[in-house]
Amino acid sequence: TVEALSAYVRDPRAKFRQSLAVLAHAKKAKPGLLTKTSMMLGCGESEEEVIHAMDELRKANVDVLTLGQYMRPTKKHMRVHEYVKPEVFEKYQKLAEERGFKYVASGPLVRSSYKAGEFYISNILKKEQEQSTPVVGNDAVVKLTDAGIRV
Repeated sequence: TVEALSAYVRDPRAKFRQSLAVLAHAKKAKPGLLTKTSMMLGCGESEEEVIHAMDELRKANVDVLTLGQYMRPTKKHMRVHEYVKPEVFEKYQKLAEERGFKYVASGPLVRSSYKAGEFYISNILKKEQEQSTPVVGNDAVVKLTDAGIRV
């Protein structure tokens, strides 16, 4: 969740800044490591707070972000403050992508591992395909990518 609601939503021992520091440390210790986090929405956060959290996550070089609707598991748990509309999730997805996350999943039913492997791989392949440059030679089209292939 967002920083302002962290103490209310999460275990008091788990703080937003602490989680951010762990993610940043993991990336610094192993730069090639894929870092990922999730945010549950509908807990009372504002749009500005969500955007600020995205910015903070990118400063920590987080690669993957999932955004989903908080669902109250039992009556002993915190109540849902609001059910976020699908168009708001779409907006957040675009905002997150604009900030440079390598992969974003955003929707009411998205969870932290929501089709993570499948979507990440398809997203990487799509980006590689977009970066390919077609070259014609010997009546064949050869695709060159940034992988260092030379003709």
